[in-house]
Amino acid sequence: MSDHEHKNTGDVHRELHSHLPPEPALRVRAMESLLIEKGMLDPETVDAWVEAYCEKIGPKCGARIVAKAWSDADFKARLLENGAEAVKGLDDAGWAVAHLRVIENTPAIHNLVVCTLCSCYPHAILGPPPNWYKMAAYRSRAVRDPRGVLKEFGVELGGDIGLRVWDSTSELRYLVLPGRPEGTGGWDEERLASIVTRNSMIGTQRDLSIDAGQA
Repeated sequence: MSDHEHKNTGDVHRELHSHLPPEPALRVRAMESLLIEKGMLDPETVDAWVEAYCEKIGPKCGARIVAKAWSDADFKARLLENGAEAVKGLDDAGWAVAHLRVIENTPAIHNLVVCTLCSCYPHAILGPPPNWYKMAAYRSRAVRDPRGVLKEFGVELGGDIGLRVWDSTSELRYLVLPGRPEGTGGWDEERLASIVTRNSMIGTQRDLSIDAGQA
């Protein structure tokens, strides 16, 4: 094989593998296929759980909480005073958030959430945590160099903006209430929720784009 052919083969190999899911995902899929084949797992049950985490338990639930807080001053006040109590009446958010505290971003303050010991996270309203949230690099650097971490996420805070880092535990979980973007006056809750991102509720995003909510 010529050197040229060898390089082309390498490029093809890398291209093919770039479209494959990461190894843990491959293992999960293999186990899922095996369990279904042996009749130990119902694929419809798997689909139902995936849909629940994506549509109800996942970040969309948290986004609806944020949108309601933006639209309802009384709810916002209750949310900031006692997050767990405030969300109890919400159909898809009232469970598994018994130890929830909501912290608000303001023009003068930005909040960042981390779990330095493991990966404690409000699953009921944000779904499964992103991989980077569980990595040791984020867990340690978010405390030692939070501004540096935020810069890597594209968030550059001016010197006039204070930064608070909140350490989640098994007994206390945090949700960041991002600032409501300008130009969203008159939007209903559904439209507001469409622009809220998971990262903004963790604190690794500050400015939300209104493009996603344009109709």
